[in-house]
Amino acid sequence: MVDDADMACLRRCVDLAREALDGGNAPFGSLLVSAGRVVAEARNEEGGGDPTRHPELELVHWAIANLTSAERAAATVYTSGEHCPMCSAAHAWAGLGRIVYASSAAQLTEWLGEMGIPPAPVRSLPINEVAPGVPTEGPAPQLAGAMRELHRLHRRPHG
Repeated sequence: MVDDADMACLRRCVDLAREALDGGNAPFGSLLVSAGRVVAEARNEEGGGDPTRHPELELVHWAIANLTSAERAAATVYTSGEHCPMCSAAHAWAGLGRIVYASSAAQLTEWLGEMGIPPAPVRSLPINEVAPGVPTEGPAPQLAGAMRELHRLHRRPHG
């Protein structure tokens, strides 16, 4: 269940997604919380040409370098959008704990389809299809409108 503390973290993830969008990237942002405090945050940076620069993957790398295995297992990753298969796998391999997400992979797939956007080169899957042992919470319905709008803005024609 997504509680009030989770919602505060998810709102920050939506803010980070907006920052990513403002920086020319797809709107995704994430936080890593350990021992009740935010220890790292990241936003999507794939616009620079590296399509693997997802915030969830950046946080996996940070956690491996900075947290013990016990700290990683007890940590929570909050994210604006449900992890892609690459990030789900990395999260599980790193031994990170719970994931809480604002919008689901299914929602994003639906929204992009409504916008006429072709599917990504990698199939969208729920986290637990890739990493069945990772506890997950989401989506947060109260943030769906904000996330849909950020994705619409990212895909709008420029010119």
